[in-house]
Amino acid sequence: MTDFHEYDARLEDWAALQASTDFSGLLLGNGASRAVWDDFGYDSLFENARTVEEKPLSPSELSVFDAMQTRSFEQVLGALKTTSRVNKALAVSSAAPRNRYYAIKEALINTVHAVHIPWRLVQPSTLATLNQALSHYRTVFTTNYDLLNHWAIQHAPGTLTDLFTGSDHHFDLSQASTDKPRLLYLHGGLHLVRNQDGMARRLSSTEGTLLGSFAINNTLKTLDDVPLFVNEGPSQDKLKTIRSSDYLSFCYDQLLHHGDNLCLFGHALGEQDRHIVDALRLAAPKVVAISIYPRSQAFIQHQKRHYANVFQGLAVELRFFDAKSHPLGDPKLAVPVEV
Repeated sequence: MTDFHEYDARLEDWAALQASTDFSGLLLGNGASRAVWDDFGYDSLFENARTVEEKPLSPSELSVFDAMQTRSFEQVLGALKTTSRVNKALAVSSAAPRNRYYAIKEALINTVHAVHIPWRLVQPSTLATLNQALSHYRTVFTTNYDLLNHWAIQHAPGTLTDLFTGSDHHFDLSQASTDKPRLLYLHGGLHLVRNQDGMARRLSSTEGTLLGSFAINNTLKTLDDVPLFVNEGPSQDKLKTIRSSDYLSFCYDQLLHHGDNLCLFGHALGEQDRHIVDALRLAAPKVVAISIYPRSQAFIQHQKRHYANVFQGLAVELRFFDAKSHPLGDPKLAVPVEV
């Protein structure tokens, strides 16, 4: 058990740590995406959508978020879709909710375009490195909803599975058992949608993604699909969205029961992700290896203290390693952000 009163500035080398201890699970946070593209360090997708240069959220659209007391795009778009359909069934004009739905979705797409790494800047070698690093684990959990991990899977099909199987790429709980390494999106992804029946599915390459053309059928032009990802907001709001989806609930429950050794990379485990902290405390993995970027001795000690507090009271051994020594933190992965 870790002594929670001793904090030094020493960090282990990942290669040596991995050689001595097996880790079946990996939990990725925003730091893993920022290691490739620093613009993923935005504070709030919602705030960006208010100020994005092309078609930001208008006061009319913002009033919907305020009325629902949330900053979750998934919750707002889902509510507007339902309202539009109910109004139509009651012979009440559905134009207002339908127009707000399209406007909010377009603002979201414009915002994602503004902060996401362009496909043309992603090198095949980067995707190969990501794929190889992820495939070392039995289960990879991620709270990131950008497309880096999805692109890494597509780069070498068959090495990992995201459990979206079949010709229509939907999630089927009965088909969730697999011998392949699994990539589970705890907060959904920009390439995932919830269809009219409430089922989660992955967009195909012909349909595009939120980073594709505005002409993509199922993400902008119809009410059929709502983007399935959990953006910022209080932890309880995130958990509410998670529990409303069969796929997200499955992923969360897998984390909740992951009692094997776990590696945390680039995840702050902050208050906004209290539901993730609660799941980890209930899972109580025996060993947790945590990446720390060595900004300074004081920063390292502060980070150790934070993570020690997160797991305080549990029989969990904490091991801290230099983020730059892990393949996912290799400085060579960094792509300069365009000005």
